[in-house]
Amino acid sequence: MNRKTLLRVGWLSVVIIVLCFPLKAQPQENKKLAQTGMKFLNVGMSARQGGLADAFTAADGYSASMFYNVAGMAHLESFADVSVGYVQWIADIKHLYGAVALRPFDGLYGVIGFTIQSVDYGVVEATILARNTKGYLDIGTYKPSAYALGISYARALSDKFSVGGSIKFVYQDLGSGVVNASYTKNVLNEDSTYTPVREITSVLDVPAFDFGMLYRTGYKSLTLGVTIRNFSREVAYIQESFQLPLTFRIGLSMNVLDLAEMDPASHSLFVLVDAEHPRDYPEQLKFGAEYLFSQTLALRLGYIFPADEHGLSLGVGLQQSLVGASMGVDYAYTPFGIFTSVHRVSLRFAL
Repeated sequence: MNRKTLLRVGWLSVVIIVLCFPLKAQPQENKKLAQTGMKFLNVGMSARQGGLADAFTAADGYSASMFYNVAGMAHLESFADVSVGYVQWIADIKHLYGAVALRPFDGLYGVIGFTIQSVDYGVVEATILARNTKGYLDIGTYKPSAYALGISYARALSDKFSVGGSIKFVYQDLGSGVVNASYTKNVLNEDSTYTPVREITSVLDVPAFDFGMLYRTGYKSLTLGVTIRNFSREVAYIQESFQLPLTFRIGLSMNVLDLAEMDPASHSLFVLVDAEHPRDYPEQLKFGAEYLFSQTLALRLGYIFPADEHGLSLGVGLQQSLVGASMGVDYAYTPFGIFTSVHRVSLRFAL
């Protein structure tokens, strides 16, 4: 496949994705908002990207790119890159993630990666309806859980064009439920008892797919990225069915100090813009800026528009290269309106 053909394929992909974005708001009755499940798949994992409001579709990256645009790891420079992190999400929900990217044979056959993501929802009180003064009975507690395991592949087809894809095995357990319960109760007595006639278990597992593309335009460091995430079949708990949070993104990134011909080893200022079209809420624009001083200290700022409770994100990072290895630590802070603020911490190692 020659260079011209690659460029045509790349731009054709961009046109197709752009056409998927609605140019005008659809009538409200045609919108299917807030009708997806397994929303943990949409939570930004890495602290670096979190400080940029998750605007990372068009950025060359590393192992954590598999959570944003898998094609971003195609230009991995090290043999192995490892990222781990923790997210203190709203409502005391905790996320943990790990990602490993490997570039065997100096990337001759591409880059392969593995991810794991888990969610701790904490302990939830279980209740059922009852004819007492409270209107319900406590029947104990349960602990929902969810995780996703993924394997990814990315390859640079040329010095400008790279592609990638992932398959994820997603699992979610929302605990057991009681139906058709018989009661031994006194309307005025809170010590009612029940006997479950049938108990159901809310467990789902489903494969999901991500696809991504990066195109270096050739003008300075200007890069274009496109990604589709969480493509999957519809799933159902008993009778109610739902879809995973399918998301289309198109983005641009550039080190704007290239315009001043400054040495990127001393100063760089990356500006990133993403347009996101999710399945379950209105379109959003995400803006991010990262200033990197002497390849060591990074200061980050991000903003999402429109958003109900969160908009601004702030982040900071430190990285250091040693002989044959490098490491970095990142932190991001996102105020979340009436909810508790979100904190992200990530570590990265490269060999």
